[in-house]
Amino acid sequence: MSTGRRLPLTGSALKWIAIVTMLIDHAGACLLEVFVMNAYGSSPLAGRLTGEQIMAWYDFDIRLRLIGRIAFPLFCFLLVEGAVHTRNMGKYMLRMTVFALLSEVPFDLAFHNTPFFAGSQNVYLTLVLGLLAVWILKGWRLQLWRLPAGLLLPAFAAQLLHTDYGAVGVLVIVLMFLLRELPWVRAAVCTIVLVAFNALEWPVVVSFLLIALYNGERGRQLKYFFYGFYPVHLAALWVVGRFLLVNIL
Repeated sequence: MSTGRRLPLTGSALKWIAIVTMLIDHAGACLLEVFVMNAYGSSPLAGRLTGEQIMAWYDFDIRLRLIGRIAFPLFCFLLVEGAVHTRNMGKYMLRMTVFALLSEVPFDLAFHNTPFFAGSQNVYLTLVLGLLAVWILKGWRLQLWRLPAGLLLPAFAAQLLHTDYGAVGVLVIVLMFLLRELPWVRAAVCTIVLVAFNALEWPVVVSFLLIALYNGERGRQLKYFFYGFYPVHLAALWVVGRFLLVNIL
């Protein structure tokens, strides 16, 4: 729905910003933390870097990860926009679930250097559970039971499955949906929730400034490119880290 103002950002533009900032974030989380700094104890470079070198990489990594904080609120916002305007919620949920499953092995390889790691699951699954919450919450004013069910059940599942952002991620999606008619309240509340979850989430302020520039138009549609970017870029980062980076440094 158009806001009636000449705002510069379409939904497609927000998606591009989200995936670019996510790529920057994951370059730090995968290439630097897993393969350079040995953050997870599995780096082939373990013992080959001095303490000073590791600290220099750490400072660079922090900068990349801060930029990456911009991505998650954008994905949540776009998910809610899709849920509100989709003609078939079941197909939307199915697509998201399929890509969540396709992303799990690349996610575990990229962030844990193993094809299976039960301790954390990819953010697609958080988005799927958030989408489920929105699906339940639709029509909550007519059926009040939907309000606690829509929040508590998906949030509990996110914590149980150790998804990226966990219950907080689901809560942010729910807030995005419930407060969608109050954009500045939505921005303030979601920022408070995310920063309370992790003080390093403060760059999400930029996310909500970008959302404020959204013009309500979808923009150029590259649907499956955006769906597929997540697992493909994770697999690519793992290949770069595992087979190239360790031989360069």
